[in-house]
Amino acid sequence: MKKWLIPVIIIVVIIFGVYRWAVGFNNTAVKLNENVSEAWGNVQTSYQRRNDLIGNLVNTVKGAADFEKSTLTAVIEARSKATQTTIDPTNITPEQLKQFNEAQGGLSSALSRLLVTVERYPELKANENFLKLQDELTSTENTIQTARTRYNEAIKPFNNHVKTFPNSLLAGLFNFEGKPYFDAEAGAEKPVDVEFDFN
Repeated sequence: MKKWLIPVIIIVVIIFGVYRWAVGFNNTAVKLNENVSEAWGNVQTSYQRRNDLIGNLVNTVKGAADFEKSTLTAVIEARSKATQTTIDPTNITPEQLKQFNEAQGGLSSALSRLLVTVERYPELKANENFLKLQDELTSTENTIQTARTRYNEAIKPFNNHVKTFPNSLLAGLFNFEGKPYFDAEAGAEKPVDVEFDFN
């Protein structure tokens, strides 16, 4: 065997190995990124359902002629702000997620105030549509929590894949960056004292 052939074979093997590693990294990152996008879509769907329910809830509450307009206005404005905050799931930054979280947290807070205020309006507490919407809203809040948890679960393998060495060397070349996790909403550590008396 000729002497020059051995170095050529070694170089070809190294190039082929690097190529296979790069292809494997990229394909896995794309699949994991798609899982994150799907999980984010589920989060957005859950929030959209909540926004739709809130619209119906507000319309039902508007029927109470003497209901406090400032409370309704706060919910309507918070809902509008929450629906205007959008994120591209392929390029989520911590700042975007924080802004999204703050908008949704503001809506949650305004909605809590609305539901507490309803206690002073017996005709609303007895309204069948209102009670049904309130139950659906509670169910949707649970769905949102589940969707957010699953989103975080989808992020972990993606971040592990693109942040660990030696994959981190390729992540920059292929434009894959770690994605932020959902944190608890501001003030979530404080207990919410909301009581409903339907008797």
